[in-house]
Amino acid sequence: MEIAHPYLLFLGDVADALAAKTALGIVDWRRDWCTGQLRLPGCAADTGLPDITIAEAAAAGVRTMIVGAVNAGGVLPDNWVGTIVEAIEAGLDVASGLHMRLADNPDIAAAASRHGRRLIDVRHSRESFSVGKGIPRSGRRLLTVGTDCSVGKKYTALALERGMREAGLNADFCATGQTGIFISGRGIAIDAVVSDFISGAVEWLAPAADPDHWDVIEGQGSLFHPSFAGVSLGLLHGAQADAFVICHEPTRQNMRGVQHPLPSIRAVIDLTIQLGKRTNPKIRPVGIAVNTAALDEDEARALLARIAEEHALPATDPVRFGVEEIVAQIAAMGPAA
Repeated sequence: MEIAHPYLLFLGDVADALAAKTALGIVDWRRDWCTGQLRLPGCAADTGLPDITIAEAAAAGVRTMIVGAVNAGGVLPDNWVGTIVEAIEAGLDVASGLHMRLADNPDIAAAASRHGRRLIDVRHSRESFSVGKGIPRSGRRLLTVGTDCSVGKKYTALALERGMREAGLNADFCATGQTGIFISGRGIAIDAVVSDFISGAVEWLAPAADPDHWDVIEGQGSLFHPSFAGVSLGLLHGAQADAFVICHEPTRQNMRGVQHPLPSIRAVIDLTIQLGKRTNPKIRPVGIAVNTAALDEDEARALLARIAEEHALPATDPVRFGVEEIVAQIAAMGPAA
């Protein structure tokens, strides 16, 4: 799926910033795509963008209104419907990451049909995917993997794309989650793909390319997580990754939502290589991204130095210290043979 920009970010009337993390993520990485925000009375979230009306957005050339907030259960609140219909009537497409399909609301569906506008539900792709074939394809691909879910795989992939481009490499971020799709303007919500087709969907997302082109693929879950490993494995096989970066949160004891202990970085490296060789025998790690937010700077630098020495790989916190050393490892790999 592809989403046209500029964007108007709709925050509804959410009670806190956490509920608007999708919109905040878009602003962090694609502020230049965003014309303004639209908030209903009582909204406690703020992206820092100008508050504008739908009419002002349309006059400014906005093409899509993003429902950039979520609520419990991923349903669409009744008091948001009128605003969405108004956006459609003003000529905007509407894109949403909610579990509920926009077209399931009859008023929204009727307005879209009447005005010929697109309703884009990023959790519900209309693409048809084949099963993965595992046939070698041209180009280079990098996958972010993790010791757990929610350890920075999306942020790391985006930071790598930016750093690689700044270093003169030909790189594109490939989104596999809803916020990433809004940030990149295209992608697949991979956790909504039927399991048989996950690897094929990733082959579609990151197809054959020029030898010097890098697809930087956003990872999901963890190969060790009992809830999400199926998605992680399909991503790994479909990516045919030449390189991978391990993402880690050092203060976490158990994986999120379960009582299983967090695997070691070494265990993740070894299993990723073992399973990744199924579709790319040359797969290799090129760096480790560590979320050091809970540590002061001295503690963070000391931890990163220990991790780098232990694994003979560059280790960094992409937020605090950048990704230059990892990018150098990637650049040294050169174009695909």
